[in-house]
Amino acid sequence: MSRRTTLLACLVSTTLLTLVTAAPAAAASSSPSEWDYVALGDSYSSGVGTSGQSGLCLRSPNGYPGLWDTANDPKSYRSVACGGATTDTLRASQLSALSTSTDLVSLTIGGNDAGFAPAVITCTLVSDGACAATVDAAIKVVSQQIPAKLDATYRDIQRKAPNARIVVLGYPILFDETAPSCGFAGMSIPKRKSLNKGAAELNRVIAERVRAAGATWSDVSDEFAGHGICGSSPWLNGLTVIPPTDSFHPNGNGYRYGYLPALESALR
Repeated sequence: MSRRTTLLACLVSTTLLTLVTAAPAAAASSSPSEWDYVALGDSYSSGVGTSGQSGLCLRSPNGYPGLWDTANDPKSYRSVACGGATTDTLRASQLSALSTSTDLVSLTIGGNDAGFAPAVITCTLVSDGACAATVDAAIKVVSQQIPAKLDATYRDIQRKAPNARIVVLGYPILFDETAPSCGFAGMSIPKRKSLNKGAAELNRVIAERVRAAGATWSDVSDEFAGHGICGSSPWLNGLTVIPPTDSFHPNGNGYRYGYLPALESALR
């Protein structure tokens, strides 16, 4: 073999080796049964809104991470998602669950940083115009402050779990905009449109930062289409008295038929 041929062979071998070793463990493993899975995030990942919630973080096995665990039986599964989590609290208290052996990470995060939950509650109490102003203020926070927070969060996750496939799921568009009424203390159509506009902008910013980080984005809007609050077949809870924390979160159907398929689709 000539010196030139030998050099070329070495370069090809080195390139192939680099590609193989750089591939995330979850991508290299053909079966989810071989994966170590960790769920991070806020209430939409802890399972708030469905049955079986427990503890201060209101985790439920009927949230989408627990449903995925049951359906796929990975080698290990741990959820440290917590109701009320922000990017700061995730980075401070959830990253210790990750390691170099983690194959799959899923999360929802950013809604609490944007103050979206208080905006929804405020809109139930104020005029259409005041609701629109509240949502516009939240959108301003989303555009000015959230990108850097998301970038830091994804960077820290990648540092702690360098071999993992990271799937970031979005938030559903909450409201059906066509139903003329929305029950007792329900939202007017203008309020619903304002809040849906805010959710869409939050998702747009999150998707942009996920792609910039090289992680996997999963938009749940298609899965929840036709199942918004006020509609005939809602997959989300409206204003809930007992427990109030369930308000404006997915119900059991929302996690099973909305979030779970969105995660499964992202992993194909």
